[in-house]
Amino acid sequence: MKKVVHFLTLTVFIAAICLDAKAQKTVVQYDSILAKKLNADEYGMKKYIMVLLKMGSATNVEKAKSDSLFAGHMTNINRLAAEGKLVVAGPFFKNDKYRGLFIFNGSSIEEGRKLVETDPAIKANLLEPEIFLWYGSAALGETLDIHKRIEKKSH
Repeated sequence: MKKVVHFLTLTVFIAAICLDAKAQKTVVQYDSILAKKLNADEYGMKKYIMVLLKMGSATNVEKAKSDSLFAGHMTNINRLAAEGKLVVAGPFFKNDKYRGLFIFNGSSIEEGRKLVETDPAIKANLLEPEIFLWYGSAALGETLDIHKRIEKKSH
């Protein structure tokens, strides 16, 4: 019985060494060109502007007007993304307060205010922005390029 235990222990030990060696070989190399392109700091991170979109105070807007404003909202999102200002955007699932999220390339609350002021749904008070500075992975800058390769339909 002792021989079996020693054999199993030795086998597990050898397997652990092999797995560790394999893990060390698969370490991804630092890409200074990509880091510079994405404005990454030494941790691969950067500052963003995060906007939480809440339900606005304009609650009695006619459906046709609301539909038109939200069509403008989507057009604005696409424009900001094409200009490289918008990194990520999307709606939240149904809840009582928050409607969606924007993450902008930028580094100040004032810059965030200027960007959200271009949104027709925000101007009409259908949505109200809460703006924060956020420190996140600079890799988010690649999200939209990846998204283009996986979307079958666009808005």
